[in-house]
Amino acid sequence: MTDHLDAGLRDADGQLAPRALVIAHDNYHAAFVGTTVDGLQFFVTTPFASAIDGVTGAEFAARYLFDAVGVLVDSTIVPLGTRPGDGVLPGNVAHFDEQGSAVERLLAEIQPVSFCDITVAPFSVMAHGHEFGLILHGPDSEDDHEWYWNVTVEPGDFMAFYAPWDDGDYDT
Repeated sequence: MTDHLDAGLRDADGQLAPRALVIAHDNYHAAFVGTTVDGLQFFVTTPFASAIDGVTGAEFAARYLFDAVGVLVDSTIVPLGTRPGDGVLPGNVAHFDEQGSAVERLLAEIQPVSFCDITVAPFSVMAHGHEFGLILHGPDSEDDHEWYWNVTVEPGDFMAFYAPWDDGDYDT
């Protein structure tokens, strides 16, 4: 990721890689974003790994903590077992009791909190055999001349952010 930032690569619109992006608090995938009483920003989410080529899918609950300028300072990723059902779910994200309990526990550990928009930097952490985070994506190859920067929540690619980076909008 930092290679893209340091190289000064520009996408098809002439944009440099984002150094930060807004995650706007909402009632969908960004329901659990905000700040703690001690000034940290947080994002609690439910990433998942889809079943691919005979490998069983997996569900997780994750809490990411960021400092006041949006740099990741801590991550807690809780494995919740295999993906329920056949792994193909409408809307991508599954909801089940154990997941809800894990999200509540991750939030309780940082209480009191205020739910609000946050501004954070892309990041990546490895855990439980998967890459987690807000992953920055650049060109697919040196010949890819019509590409655009994007940042996806991984694993699961269930939130995708594009410029402008300060509006908090995402695709699912």
